[in-house]
Amino acid sequence: MKRVLVAALALVAAAEALAQAAFPARPVTLIVGFAPGGGTDIAARIVAKPLAANLQQSVVVENRAGAGGAIATGAVARATPDGYLISLASISSLTVQPHLNSKLPYDPRRDLAPLTMGVVFANVLVVNPSVPATTLAEFVNLARAKPGTVGYGTSGIGTTGHLAGELFRMMAKAEIVHVPYKGGGPAMTDLLGGQIPSGFASAPSALPQIKAGKIRALATTGAARSSFLPDVPTIAESGYPGYEATNWYAFVAPAKTPKDVVERLNRELVKVLDSPDVREQLLASGMESQPSTPEELARHIDRELVLWGRVVKEAGIQAEQ
Repeated sequence: MKRVLVAALALVAAAEALAQAAFPARPVTLIVGFAPGGGTDIAARIVAKPLAANLQQSVVVENRAGAGGAIATGAVARATPDGYLISLASISSLTVQPHLNSKLPYDPRRDLAPLTMGVVFANVLVVNPSVPATTLAEFVNLARAKPGTVGYGTSGIGTTGHLAGELFRMMAKAEIVHVPYKGGGPAMTDLLGGQIPSGFASAPSALPQIKAGKIRALATTGAARSSFLPDVPTIAESGYPGYEATNWYAFVAPAKTPKDVVERLNRELVKVLDSPDVREQLLASGMESQPSTPEELARHIDRELVLWGRVVKEAGIQAEQ
C-alpha cells in the first residue's frame, strides 16, 4: 500500500512538472488597455510576433479600452495565474488610477506580477496646423487670451498625456481644457480632423503625423530633448524649468503566476526587447526599449506610485465617471 501511495505521488509530481515545463501549451493573450492606433497598441504588436516565435505559440493582441487602461489591467488581475493572459500596461493603470479610483478592482502591488519594463519615452504637445501657434509661447498666449476654450486631447483620464497636460496647465497658468478619449488613436483622429486643436500625444501615435506634416509639434515632455524629435524643444527649456512627464509601458501578469512561468516570460520578453530588429522598430515609432528584471520593475512601480499620487492630488484630477 505504501509503495502504491509513493508511486501515485511520484506520478502526480511528474505530471505537475510536465505541465509546468510545457508552458505555453496554447496561445497567449497580450491585452492592452487602449484602442488600436495608440502607443500601447503599437508597442504590443511590435513585440507580439517575435514573442510568439520565441514561445512557439501564437500571441494574440487584444484591445480592451477604457478607464485609462484600468479595464484591461483589472482583467489581468482577475485572470487565472497561469501566464496565458498578460498585459502591456501603462503608467496610468499601474501608478495613477490607484490614486483616482477608491473602488479600483485591483491593487497593482498585490494583484499583479511584474514581468519586465517594456518601453519609455516622452510625450509631445502637438497642434492642428490650423492653430495659430508655432511655438509653445504662442500656444500659451492663445490659451490665456481665450481661457477655457483651448482643448487638448489625450488617451484618457489619468493617463500620462492627461498628467502632462495638467502639470503644464498649472505651471503655465493657462486654462487649457482636457478632452479624454479611449486611446491615443481616437484622440489623434480628432486632432487630425480639427475636432480638437491640440493634444498631449504619445510619440508612437504622433511621429508619423508630424513627419507627414499633418500636425505640428511644439514641445516634448521629457527632461531632455527626444532623440526622435531633436529639433523640438522640451517644455522645460521653453520657459518652465523642472517640468518633466515621462511615459512608460510595462509587462505584467496576474499575481501568483508560478515563478517558473514568470521567469520564462521575462526571459523571452527581454530577449525580444533586446533584439536589434525590435529595438529599431520601437525607435522608429518613438519608443526606447528598456527591459528589466521583475524586481526592478516592482521597485519602479513603487516609486512612480508615490510621484504620481502627489501630482494627482495637487492637480485635483478626478476619476472618470
